Amino acid sequence: MRITIFGSGYVGLVTGACLSEVGNDVLCVDVDERKIAMLREGRIPIYEPGLEKMVRDNVSAGRLSFTTDVAAAVAHGLFQFIAVGTPPGEDGSADLQHVIAVARSIGQHISEYRIVVNKSTVPVGTADRVHAALAETLAARGAQVEFDVVSNPEFLKEGAAIDDFMRPDRIIIGTDNPRTTELLRALYAPFNRSRERIVRMDIRSAELTKYAANAMLATKISFMNELANLAERLGADIEQVRIGIGSDPRIGYHFIYPGAGFGGSCFPKDVKALEHTAREVGYEASLLRAVESVNNHQKEVLFEKIHQHFNGQLKGRTIALWGLAFKPNTDDMREAPSRVLMEALWQAGVRVRAYDPAANEETHRIYGDRADLELCESLEDTIADADALVVITEWNEFRSPDFAAIKAALKSPVLFDGRNLYDPAILAAAGFTHYSIGRPVRRPA
Repeated sequence: MRITIFGSGYVGLVTGACLSEVGNDVLCVDVDERKIAMLREGRIPIYEPGLEKMVRDNVSAGRLSFTTDVAAAVAHGLFQFIAVGTPPGEDGSADLQHVIAVARSIGQHISEYRIVVNKSTVPVGTADRVHAALAETLAARGAQVEFDVVSNPEFLKEGAAIDDFMRPDRIIIGTDNPRTTELLRALYAPFNRSRERIVRMDIRSAELTKYAANAMLATKISFMNELANLAERLGADIEQVRIGIGSDPRIGYHFIYPGAGFGGSCFPKDVKALEHTAREVGYEASLLRAVESVNNHQKEVLFEKIHQHFNGQLKGRTIALWGLAFKPNTDDMREAPSRVLMEALWQAGVRVRAYDPAANEETHRIYGDRADLELCESLEDTIADADALVVITEWNEFRSPDFAAIKAALKSPVLFDGRNLYDPAILAAAGFTHYSIGRPVRRPA
């Protein structure tokens, strides 16, 4: 099939690469000429395991190409995917200007039947706005061309996006036309072989499903962090509690890990956007407000522990930080807990020495050169003569470090474990003061 994808960011690029991987002819269009030039060379502007090779292979095979030519893009594909960003506004609403701009661009150039597939995360009712913008543009041209608009939200986890696309849990298709349902069913047939994964519903329900999924996962995280803060005050161990409740199949183990708060491009933005949507229709979404409030506070917990440990005497100290990205296997720093921590440390006069396997470059892009930030090339470089070590992202290479070497390198053996990676008893036996999330402080035996 011939497919056009507007937007060559995270969602658009993964979608284009995976659809071309199974034999489709995919053309990605973007207004960023520099990005298009990079992609034509087989290089990608984001970090996602396996994606660069998939892009390079399919570009070489002629199944995946990139352009800035909107007219050529509209002429290319029966399916016109919209996969552009919907950044949050100051009031939490999703900014749809790029989505509507794409709809108008399609309307300016469409000459035969097209299926406009909304892949971007958008509020309920966006498909109606896309349809109206496209129809208005056609009317201004004096043209009559048939088209359909459908909702096909993405459910990609950063760091595992290729596997999520190639082996999806579900494929949500929101349509109001049986013909488009069957055409999309044919498009997704290569990903739907072992069992039925397609869930067909009306367009508005599909739009809400995406927000509902992310809001539910964010709620589970904030709930566990709320319990973790309570467990600390009660002398309980949240990790034991997690196992106790996760063994109940009605709850399960997914997304009930306490930590330093959630970040990234999806959960924070989508919770705010769904809360804003609720307000627009006269409903106060109290639970969503609480999820956001708990998460904002949770990002401050590590700094509070550091401040308390050093009795507020932080100025002039050096803190080693393992992890910068909001989660492992990505370089995404959007809404990352590390940013809240670093900015609080800097405000207190602390020098940060940090390492992340993927996000050093992105961190430098955000903060530039500054005297109180040193981005290191290895774990070992961060800890030399630091006053304490903080672990804030659960990269695999952080899971089983040499604690004796860490203790020898630090000025004082203090470890703040923001993801509960380590056994408190082992750390205490190794001579560390160990702070974690939702567990009592352990000091050297």
